[in-house]
Amino acid sequence: MAYLLLKAAVSGVLIALISTVARRNPGFGALIASLPLVSVLGMIWLWRDRPDPANMAAHAEATFWYVLPSLPMFLLMPAMLRSGLGFWTALAAGCLLTIALYFAMLWIGPRLGLRL
Repeated sequence: MAYLLLKAAVSGVLIALISTVARRNPGFGALIASLPLVSVLGMIWLWRDRPDPANMAAHAEATFWYVLPSLPMFLLMPAMLRSGLGFWTALAAGCLLTIALYFAMLWIGPRLGLRL
């Protein structure tokens, strides 16, 4: 239980740090948020729990392929916000687009030989 709380605390501090920095400097906050910190933390926790090179390699590779469908959200949201749509609408549209692209990745991936 203490280990779970430690993981939650470290992850929460990271999110709080990003939002605090972004309030003062949006570009620098975006830079920090764009770093694969969550992925790196996830890999650290996974390695600590199960130090298996084959499992870690599969995890890292799948993470790469799942990041790709999430990227268009970061183009759609600013376009929607700049056109006058509200934040919640833009966020919902970005999330729906990402979900649709995840399903597309799950459908296309195996046809391309990807094991996700």
